[in-house]
Amino acid sequence: MPINRHSPSVFAVLAVIFWPASTQAEQLNAADTAWILTASGLVLFMTVPGLALFYAGLVRTKNVLSVLMQCFAITALASVLWLIATYSLALSDGKDWQDWIGGLGKAGLSTLNADSLKDNLPETVFCMYHLTFAIFAPALIVGSIAERMKFSALLWFIALWELLIYAPVCHWLWGGGWLQQLGAMDFAGGIVVHVSGGISALIASLMVGNRRGFPRIAMPPHNLTMTATGAGILWVGWHGFSAGSALMANGAAGIAMLATHMSAAAGSLAWMIIEWLRFGKPSGLGVITGMVAGLGMVAPSAGFVSPAGGLLIGAIAGSVCFATVHWFKKRFAVDDTLDVFAIHGVGGILGSLLTAVLAAEVLGGTGTLAQGGMIGQLSVQVTAVLSVAAWSAAVSYLILKLLDKTLQLRVDASDETEGLDIAQHNEQGYNF
Repeated sequence: MPINRHSPSVFAVLAVIFWPASTQAEQLNAADTAWILTASGLVLFMTVPGLALFYAGLVRTKNVLSVLMQCFAITALASVLWLIATYSLALSDGKDWQDWIGGLGKAGLSTLNADSLKDNLPETVFCMYHLTFAIFAPALIVGSIAERMKFSALLWFIALWELLIYAPVCHWLWGGGWLQQLGAMDFAGGIVVHVSGGISALIASLMVGNRRGFPRIAMPPHNLTMTATGAGILWVGWHGFSAGSALMANGAAGIAMLATHMSAAAGSLAWMIIEWLRFGKPSGLGVITGMVAGLGMVAPSAGFVSPAGGLLIGAIAGSVCFATVHWFKKRFAVDDTLDVFAIHGVGGILGSLLTAVLAAEVLGGTGTLAQGGMIGQLSVQVTAVLSVAAWSAAVSYLILKLLDKTLQLRVDASDETEGLDIAQHNEQGYNF
């Protein structure tokens, strides 16, 4: 989500970031404001009910309510933390610490009012739009630890994850931090959301441990109709993610929407065709999963590549993520329950690297931001991916280690057998 959408020049981007605020001030643009208000609603709609339904249908009947509960609780928790400190740490001026983290000048959102502007948008709208990303990113992690993590431990993990991982990573790439200064390209959260969330999901699944019986016992989804409904909401809502990241109602938003849609479509078809050839029949779950893979992989490049570039990214996403899902679990027997790392982590990493190639003007893209053309940009993208992955992994490990020592990460064996709906919430998803 770079601040300037009009120029591929890194000098123009840096000028916008560091130019005195008085020279950036613009009149409020009503059309842009209306679009970002709409995009904010679309991205929030992706989490609740979209991601909540998508995940809930994939778990067993005895855990369906727990997943819905986790997504709703994370939405509420991340929102309150955003007001208290996360927005300020992620997207305000950090002064002497600007390269690494924002300051606390906007803590409590005390400086925001109806007249506050961020470029040509009300700052309240800018703040709300970014909040939806800060909600969706940790909600992704739910899929990796579903059916076995204690609710109290999850809430503490998400709270600390927001402050210690999401806030600095968001600042590095979108708040004028060191990676943005290098010219790292992340249009709609491929690194900020998918790399950070996907890597943390992998660490969480490893530390919480496999579900009882995995991989010996089959644990099929209990309601693919629910999952398909959630996936449809994700596809529609994702356009708030991608086209909204232009922060304007303009051609860049249109390109981002078109490239994103093509990537989702190609990912869905690629997964379906591979599954059809390998297993003899295409599955509904495969079509859905390929679509989500396409959406995740195109996120970093959505506004930087052509529609054809989006189509190519989707085809790669459906193919690579299919192979990763089947190879990863078979080879390592890691119970990343709903394949968060294999879809979002791998997709975010590969999509971020492909951005350096497909954003090149010769391939129909808008051009690269870093010095040195395609090679220089690829070097910056590798630096960004490795830095965010390493930070997310290390800090997630430390947080989870602390929580395991104090609260215990995992429910008791009897509670896991009974199901988290009853054991953690004293309710059932279904009463027949």
